[in-house]
Amino acid sequence: MSDDPTQTSFPRTASYEADPEQVHRVLLLYSGGLDTSVMLKWIQDRYDAEVVCLTVNLGQPGEDYAVIEDKARRLGAVECHVVDARAEFARDFVVPAIKANALYGDYPLFTALGRPLIAKLAVEQARASGCDTIAHGCTGKGNDQVRIEATVATLGPELKVIAPVRSWQMGREEEIAYAREHGIPVKGGTETTPYSIDDNLWGRSSEGRWIEDLSHAPEDDVFQLVTRPERAPDEPETVSIGFERGVPVCLNGERLELVELIERAAEIAARHGVGIVDHIEDRIVGLKVRDIYEAPAAALILPAHQELERLVGTIHQNQFKGQLDRQWAYLVYAGLWWEPLRGDLDAYMESVNARVTGTIGLKLYKGHARVVTRESPNAVYDASLASFEQSGGLFSQTASPGFIELWSLQSRMAWRLHNE
Repeated sequence: MSDDPTQTSFPRTASYEADPEQVHRVLLLYSGGLDTSVMLKWIQDRYDAEVVCLTVNLGQPGEDYAVIEDKARRLGAVECHVVDARAEFARDFVVPAIKANALYGDYPLFTALGRPLIAKLAVEQARASGCDTIAHGCTGKGNDQVRIEATVATLGPELKVIAPVRSWQMGREEEIAYAREHGIPVKGGTETTPYSIDDNLWGRSSEGRWIEDLSHAPEDDVFQLVTRPERAPDEPETVSIGFERGVPVCLNGERLELVELIERAAEIAARHGVGIVDHIEDRIVGLKVRDIYEAPAAALILPAHQELERLVGTIHQNQFKGQLDRQWAYLVYAGLWWEPLRGDLDAYMESVNARVTGTIGLKLYKGHARVVTRESPNAVYDASLASFEQSGGLFSQTASPGFIELWSLQSRMAWRLHNE
């Protein structure tokens, strides 16, 4: 076997993995970073294959897509396609997540929402460009490999997959050496970046370096979206978010398109230090890892939506909905976006959200977002019933003793049996 780590190969363990002899034209999911730039050259050399690049814009801040496209072509890509999928991402992936109050543990799903869309677009572009194989830059330790490959295997069963980072046994230093040897410029003009980053319209994650040390407190340079709470303004700010049928449509009374609303909400929340999550995560591959998340828009919109949902739902709806929210989030986190159960759950989410219309006000202050006002034409709420100053109507206080006697009957009987 060759000592060259770039030449290492492993036997196939899944039917969708590519046979090297049958790889001729590859659709590469290309970000312009170190991994995918090295992959572009490596695929050409390793497989003697043509490479078509696909870059997907999901709202990653600060990207220059013209520069990315030019870099891909200079490295030998026969085609390079940049797709602006922000509107589709917001409409078809973020909105269902809002309706499902999608949290995994204590952080909002965002990478898990973007991967099935990216992979779906890869299948479409691979077919349009005559590719036989799709290549991605995921490692063998994360969830993204599952999300992308499960999507390709589901939507494009005739296509094969290669995952060079998972098999080529190059560490970061070896990748940098390979890039130098082959004249590959590294994204940003530097040879190392401090963290492994993934971001889109709905949030940003950071891994690596000191983050892997659980005893190490967050360093300031990791926060690129959200202001550190201690540096946030000293005066609070109140914002209002209006919803129609569970979809955010207004910010501070101004009606906005969904992408712009999310972007503006993120700016406001980030300014006030809202949206930082330091999280220990149980990955589906069995690893327990630490991630630093910044999700300012989600940190406003999700609690506002959940509060409005509680306002218009009955106690029984609200208790049951939380169970389904957790199941929905787990399916998506686990890479099963195309699982029929998610579609079944979506049907319930749509039914519940048909009445989730109204406006929620939140007060933002130094890392916290607190609901302070609620308004809905569908609120299951009557001030005259709730008031301590009034009685009558649908609620009679004199009926309470009978209710208490029946409600506590079995508990009282059990206590006596156990204690007498």
